Amino acid sequence: MEQSPTAPRTILARLIAARGDNYASLSKLLGRNPAYIQQFIKRGTPRKLEEGDRHILARYFGIAEELLGGSPAAPAQETPHRLPLVVSVPRLALGASAGAGSFDADEQPVGLMLFDAAWLRKIGVKAESASIIQVDGESMAPTLRNGDEIMVDHMDAADRLRDGLYVLRLDGVLMVKRITLGPLRGHFSLLSDNPHYPDWMDVDPALVAIVGRIVWTGRTI
Repeated sequence: MEQSPTAPRTILARLIAARGDNYASLSKLLGRNPAYIQQFIKRGTPRKLEEGDRHILARYFGIAEELLGGSPAAPAQETPHRLPLVVSVPRLALGASAGAGSFDADEQPVGLMLFDAAWLRKIGVKAESASIIQVDGESMAPTLRNGDEIMVDHMDAADRLRDGLYVLRLDGVLMVKRITLGPLRGHFSLLSDNPHYPDWMDVDPALVAIVGRIVWTGRTI
């Protein structure tokens, strides 16, 4: 049975709403202008998604390309390999550790990074509670270097505080530091992995806003 030309638009709109994505971010994922997906869904322009765009979107949402207007898959002699479901984590235009910066709930993403949904579940991170920002400066070298991308788990913050790497705000400055719990109840120390940068010992937690724990990093070679 031939699929209605409006069906892929309806399906895509429902998938976007269910995931909480937005048209502009998905357009950027495809390398298109920010209005591309909105025009396809609302105006029917283009009338049909190109094969490459269908492939990316189908893999992103974990669905068959046929639902987005592709040709039905040919019967296979063996069970086809299913591509892993991927989810998006927003990239924010922020740097942490060497400058002031906002980190508000309504901070607008400038891009997306895709991760295997099963892998995120394995490390205990929900995509909707995470974001990607960039490290500024060398205070945490060699562990984290200037320009490294880091994933911040906002659900893993002050109420679950333990030794580890965190993004935090101190005196209005967004920074990355290693937190170690000290002998004084409730107090902790903020350490720089680079010995040429200062540490802050026995810090009053009332002076620090914990943004989230760093759970992943990536860098360009």
